[in-house]
Amino acid sequence: MEMASARRLAAVPFYAAQGGECTLFEHAFERRLPLLIKGPTGCGKTRFVEHMAARLGRPLVTVSCHDDLSAADLVGRHLIAGGDTVWSDGPLTRAVREGAICYLDEVVEARKDTTVVLHPLADDRRVLPLERTGETIPAAPGFMLVISYNPGYQNLLKGLKPSTRQRFVALALGYPPAAIERSIVEAEGGVDAATAQRLVQLAQALRRLTDHDLEETASTRLLVMAARLAASGLPLRAACRAAIVDALTDDADTVAALDDVVRAVVGDDD
Repeated sequence: MEMASARRLAAVPFYAAQGGECTLFEHAFERRLPLLIKGPTGCGKTRFVEHMAARLGRPLVTVSCHDDLSAADLVGRHLIAGGDTVWSDGPLTRAVREGAICYLDEVVEARKDTTVVLHPLADDRRVLPLERTGETIPAAPGFMLVISYNPGYQNLLKGLKPSTRQRFVALALGYPPAAIERSIVEAEGGVDAATAQRLVQLAQALRRLTDHDLEETASTRLLVMAARLAASGLPLRAACRAAIVDALTDDADTVAALDDVVRAVVGDDD
């Protein structure tokens, strides 16, 4: 039993906690409450869910939501197989039957009919009605519904209705404090502490910029990508240009301004 537990812990994806989010997730899971995670792009929402699913020993079903994702894509549909019509479960239905954690990433990007499907799963009923088969599936033990979105993209056309939001326990994640972010970049990027520190200082400088029309700023994910390029032997400034600057904007003037910040913080290539 101890060896099995040790193997499971070794398989848990790396995640550096910012505060009490792991404890909140565990309490929500134990009390069978759905969870809404909100935070900017690249702050670690997906890694956090992967970490917690492994930590709790539950299978994870992840769906990356997009404009064309419909309720049928989540729930399932009838398909033609061998001349017969057969029902095929969607990812949400499979998670409900198996007692998995179902994670809907950037849920506000999906079509509006998807959120209605979630309502009976996100309240005390914990059931999934399948209108096309007439079946009502109770959530198996261990099932948990987790959704996420980026508040920076919120507008009147893409947002969660109060009737949906108020079914979820909410957790707000941001970019980690400098010391934690440095440990993440060092561990995930494979660079030394000094390089990780320079990358975090660069991110902080870029995040303070207010006079450039950027949809997003330098995320922890971009820092890790730059670190991995640098760890492979690419000069750090070139790694920052490829993984951070050019990833954030196509505007030539903005690229030049961001590159000036990189030069000031990171320095010129050796």
